[in-house]
Amino acid sequence: MRLVEQAFTFDDVLLVPAHSIVIPSQVSLRSRLTREIELNIPLVSAAMDTVTESGLAIALAQEGGIGIVHKNMTPKQQAGEVLKVKRFESGVVTDPVTISPSATIGEVMELTRRYGISGLPVVDGNDLVGIVTSRDLRFENRLDEKVSAVMTPKERLVTVKEGANKAHVKELLHEHRIEKVLVVNDNFELRGMITVKDIQRATDKPNACKDDQERLRVGAAVGTGADTEERVAALAEA
Repeated sequence: MRLVEQAFTFDDVLLVPAHSIVIPSQVSLRSRLTREIELNIPLVSAAMDTVTESGLAIALAQEGGIGIVHKNMTPKQQAGEVLKVKRFESGVVTDPVTISPSATIGEVMELTRRYGISGLPVVDGNDLVGIVTSRDLRFENRLDEKVSAVMTPKERLVTVKEGANKAHVKELLHEHRIEKVLVVNDNFELRGMITVKDIQRATDKPNACKDDQERLRVGAAVGTGADTEERVAALAEA
């Protein structure tokens, strides 16, 4: 048998062990995805329907990479997957799901199941009037009862002003043994919500890939089909 060309496999090659002056803690794997977006690890998942939806995108972003959600679904469904990633973790949830004091407990439970959340600020027009959490709903079977009957009222709310530092927020969460602090402006209008889960996740995953609002970053695929404009608009809104 004539040897046409010499070739190697992985097992044929060995890097010669040697002392290095670079220690692991000095190594940075940061890479630019775009001029404006930097990843903490150079990992991007494929936009394939057997690979990337919200679950993998969340896991990758928490480690410092980014997932690209595939487009083999309706624009609404794809935007929903993107929204799941962006809502999974946030420094301040700037657009929390809210409910009216005249809504029923059954409606609250339906919203918590739909969005996978455990508490909703209660607003009447522009006014923040309370909060209802999973603790208020525990063992509750009066599904037609009004939210106002079980919520924590305005007078007992624990709130912070916009721009409050994390140390102060942590103190309030610990002092009052609560899991959510509402962010308000000078007129006591709701401006956001900070949760203990988000603070803990940020502590556990310090290298997560996030935007300037501390939400996990995620990408989404688009094509050249008939629904492209609708898809792009839905994704941009999400």
